[in-house]
Amino acid sequence: MTLLKEPDFGTPERPGESTVSVEVDGLAVTVPEGTSVMRAAALAGVDIPKLCATDSLEPFGSCRLCVVEIDGRRGTPASCTTPVADGMSVRTQTPKVEKLRQGVMELYISDHPLDCLTCPANGDCELQDMAGVVGLRQVRYGYEGENHLDAEKDTSNPYFDFDPAKCIACSRCVRACGEVQGTFALTIEGRGFDSKVSPGAAETFMDSECVSCGACVQACPTSTLQEKSVVQLGMPTRSVVTTCAYCGVGCSFKAELRGDELVRMVPYKDGGANEGHSCVKGRFAFGYASHPDRVLKPMVRDAITDPWREVGWDEAIGTVARRLRDIQRRHGPDAIGAISSSRCTNEEVYVVQKMVRAAFGNNNVDTCARVCHSPTGYGLKQTFGESAGTQDFRSVAEADVIMVIGANPTDGHPVFASRMKRRLREGARLIVVDPRRIDLVRSPHIEAAHHLQLRPSTNVAVVNAMAHVVVTEGLVDRAFVDGRCEGFDDWAEFVARPENSPEATEPISGVPAAELRAAARLYATAPNGAIYYGLGVTEHSQGSTMVMGMANLAMACGNIGRDGVGVNPLRGQNNVQGSCDMGSFPHELPGYRHVSDDAVREVFERLWGGTLLAEPGLRIPNMFDAAIDGTFRGLFVHGEDIAQSDPNLQHVTAALEAMELVVVQDLFLNETARFAHVFLPGASFLEKDGTFTNAERRINRVRAVMKPRTGRHEWQIVCDIATAMGYPMAYDHPSAIMDEIAAVTPTFTGVSFGLLDKLGSVQWPCNATAPEGTPVMHVDEFVRGKGRFVVTAYVPTNERSTRRFPLVLTTGRILSQYNVGAQTRRTGNVAWHPEDVLELHPHDAEVRGITDGSLVTLASRVGRTTLRAEISDRMPAGVVYTTFHHPVTGANVVTTENSDWATNCPEYKVTAVQVGLARPLGHGDGDGMGGRAGDGAAERAGDGAAERAGDGTREPAGGASGPAVGAAEPAAGPPEPAAGDVLTAVD
Repeated sequence: MTLLKEPDFGTPERPGESTVSVEVDGLAVTVPEGTSVMRAAALAGVDIPKLCATDSLEPFGSCRLCVVEIDGRRGTPASCTTPVADGMSVRTQTPKVEKLRQGVMELYISDHPLDCLTCPANGDCELQDMAGVVGLRQVRYGYEGENHLDAEKDTSNPYFDFDPAKCIACSRCVRACGEVQGTFALTIEGRGFDSKVSPGAAETFMDSECVSCGACVQACPTSTLQEKSVVQLGMPTRSVVTTCAYCGVGCSFKAELRGDELVRMVPYKDGGANEGHSCVKGRFAFGYASHPDRVLKPMVRDAITDPWREVGWDEAIGTVARRLRDIQRRHGPDAIGAISSSRCTNEEVYVVQKMVRAAFGNNNVDTCARVCHSPTGYGLKQTFGESAGTQDFRSVAEADVIMVIGANPTDGHPVFASRMKRRLREGARLIVVDPRRIDLVRSPHIEAAHHLQLRPSTNVAVVNAMAHVVVTEGLVDRAFVDGRCEGFDDWAEFVARPENSPEATEPISGVPAAELRAAARLYATAPNGAIYYGLGVTEHSQGSTMVMGMANLAMACGNIGRDGVGVNPLRGQNNVQGSCDMGSFPHELPGYRHVSDDAVREVFERLWGGTLLAEPGLRIPNMFDAAIDGTFRGLFVHGEDIAQSDPNLQHVTAALEAMELVVVQDLFLNETARFAHVFLPGASFLEKDGTFTNAERRINRVRAVMKPRTGRHEWQIVCDIATAMGYPMAYDHPSAIMDEIAAVTPTFTGVSFGLLDKLGSVQWPCNATAPEGTPVMHVDEFVRGKGRFVVTAYVPTNERSTRRFPLVLTTGRILSQYNVGAQTRRTGNVAWHPEDVLELHPHDAEVRGITDGSLVTLASRVGRTTLRAEISDRMPAGVVYTTFHHPVTGANVVTTENSDWATNCPEYKVTAVQVGLARPLGHGDGDGMGGRAGDGAAERAGDGAAERAGDGTREPAGGASGPAVGAAEPAAGPPEPAAGDVLTAVD
C-alpha cells in the first residue's frame, strides 16, 4: 500500500439536521448549518490554503492564509472562522486574495530556515506545500534583521525534537495539547515578534507536564516538532492501517514504513475508538518489536536448570506434542491445560481454546482475564444478560454526570480519558470513587464535584449507600424499573435498611455521609449518568458483587440503553474482551455459552468432529493447586507472564516448578520462561493478521505490517501442536478462523474480514438484526429480557490489617508502562518510569523514619520485596500504592491468594503489609521484615533473570532491587483499623 494521506477539511464537522446551500467558486454544496466556509469548500472539492487550521481543532484564524471573498460582504474574511449562510457565494481564487496570501507566505518564509532539501520533513511539510500553492516566487525580506533562526533545539524527549527556529507560531500544537489531549502543557509565551511555543514555564518538553501523546507532533505543520525516527530513517513511503496492542481502548493507527522498516505510528482519524488521537505507548513505544531481546527461534531443554538449546520448528512442536501425550498417558487426560492471552488476536485465542477442548480432550483452559475482569463478565451477565460494557466511547460526549469508580483513565486508558475530559470541560459533572486522589480529581480545567475517598474495603458498602439514597429519597426512575426490570422490590427493601445508609456506612468506608448523599443525588438526578470502572472494582473478594451493585444503581436511575449512560468496564489489555468472547474460560464455549448446554456443545461437536466434555475444567488457581498436589503436570502458556502478573508469586513459582512440562510462547524470555521446558517464539502485533476486540466491544482489524520474524504465525503454531497430538487442525488464513467463529458464535454471526475492511470496525452483537454492529446495548430491552436487580450484601474481606501488617497495599498502573512491562521497558518509555516506587502518606513515612527516595522493604504475610519510597498525600494514611511493571521489584511477591467469591479474580487491591527502612541482612527483629527468613518468604534470588532492561542490560531476576533487608516495626504507628475497614484500591 502507498502512503495513506487522510483528507483534512480544515475545521471540525458540525453535525445537525438543519442544512444550508452555498456556492464555492461556482460549485454548489449543501452542508450542515454552522459549517465553516473552509470545510464547505473542501466538501465541494476546493482546497483553500491554510496553516493554522486543521479539522481536529477548533478554528483559530491566525495565519490569514485562508482568506476569501464573499459576494455582498466587505473585506477578505478568514474562511476557517466564517460560518456559511444560505445562498452565500464564495470566491477562493481572486487576484486580491492571491496577492494577500503571497504576502503572508512571504513573511513566514522570511523568518524560516531555507533548508528544505535537508529538512527531515521535506515532502511532508505544510509550509512547503502552501508556498507552492499560493505561488510564492520571491522573498523580498532578507535575514539581516532580527529573526529566530538561532533558537536552541530541545532534544530532551526520547521520541521527538522541538526546533523553535522552524516554528511559525500557528498555535496548532498548543491547541492540540488543550483541545485534543486535555493536558494544557504548552502555551504561547510572549507577544508579537517575541511569541514562541513554550512547554510549561520555559521548561524542556521532558521536564514539563507534557505526556508525549504525540498530538502536538501530529498537529505541527512544519518540522518544528518532528519524530526522531523520521530524522534517523527518513520519510515513510507506505502505510498499513492496524490496531494498537496496548490497552483496551483499541486505537487505530497507520503504521508508516520505509521499505520494510517501521518509521512511525500515526493515529488514524477514521479509527472508531480514537478518532485520530493516541498516547505515548501506542504512538511511540513500538521499538520492542525489533528489540535484540526478541527470541526468534524455538528452544528446548530437559530441565529448567539446563541451558536452552535452539531447535527447528518441527522438533519443538514434536517435543511439545510428545511430552503432553506422555503426561496424559501417565496421569490422565485432565493433567494438562493452557492459559490463553489477552494480548493475542481473537483468532489466536480461539484456536488455543479449540486445541484444549478438541486435542487435549478437556476444558482446562483459562485466560488472564481471570485475574482482571472476570467479575465484569459474571456481574453484567447476571444483571443485564451480557458479559460486556453497554456503550461505545463516543457515548461519553452525551453524559451529564460521569462516575469513575476504581479506574485511573489518564494513566490506564489515556485516549478515552482525553475524550472524557473534553466532555467535562464542556460542563459535565464528575464523581470519583477511589481511595487514591487520581489526576481526574483535579487537573487543568477539571475538578471533580465529589471525590469519595473510600477506605481500603468498602466498594460494595459505598454503592449500597448510594442506592439507599436513591431509594429512600424517591429518586428511582419508576417508569424504567417497572417497564424493564425485575427483582426491584426485594432489592429496594434491602438497600433501604438503616444499615445501608450513608450514616451507617461512614464508619466503615470513611466517606462522609453528607458527601456521599450529595454524590448519589447528583448521579440520580442527571439527565444522563454514566459509570466507568476499572480493576479497582473487580480485583477484590467482592468484585462480582460490586459489578452487580453498579448495575443495580444504573437500572434504578434509568441510566441504561441510550447515549450518555451505561455501565462501562475499562478493560486493561488490548484484547481482554476478545479473549473472553472467544471461550477462554473453562466453563464457557465461545459466546459465553456454558459447556453443560447440550445444544451448544452439539454445535461445536458437529463442526470440530469429536465429543466435548460437559464439565468445566480448571481455573488458573485450580491449575496451580493441582500442580502442587501432583495431579496437573503440563501447561501451555500463550503470551502471558504468570510468574510476574499473578498473585502470591511464591505459590505460582512452586506450581510451575512442580510441573513436568511448561511451554511458553512469547516474544521475550520472561519470568515464566525461567520455569519453561520449551520456549516457542511469538509474533508482535506488527506481524499479526487478525482482530482485537476493545472495551466497547469494537472488533478492529489487525493487519500485518511485516512478515513474522520467527517464520510462523502464532495461530499456525497452535494448529501444528494440535495436529501433532492427533487432532488435525489447519486454516488457510486468519479470515477462515473468523469465519468459523462467526459460524458458531451468535454475537459474531455477521462478522468477517470483508465487513471489517469495508466498515473499518464493528461492535458486537453483529448479526442479521444488527448487520453493522451495536454501539449501544440494551436499548429497548435487556439481552436477558428484563434487567435483574440482585441483592448485594457487603461482606468485609478476610484480608485485614494487623499489628504486624498495619498498612494496606493497593496496586495500579502508570501512563508510560504497560502491564508487566515486557514491552514498554524495552522502549524509550523507561525515561519516565525506570523503576516501580512505593507511594506512602507523609504520616506513615514519618513514623517509620522514611524520607523521599529511601530504600524500603514492603512485606506481607506471603512475601516481601524492596523498592524506593515516594512520599505522597494522594492516598489516605494507612494506604500505600505501587505499580507492577518491573520484575526486579515483583510487586506480586506480596499479594495474596484471596480472590473474588464468584470468579477467583485475585484481590490485588487489598493486601495487608508493613513498610520499613531497608537494612542490611541480619538486622531484622523477627517481625517478618528482616532479611530472607526461613518461613517461605517470596523474595527471589538474583541469579536467573530472564528479562532484560530497555537498554539491553541484564536485570536481576526479581524480588529485590537492592540487598536483602529488614526493618523493625515502629513502636507506634497508625491505629489498627476496625473489622471491615480494609478496602480495595484502584487501577
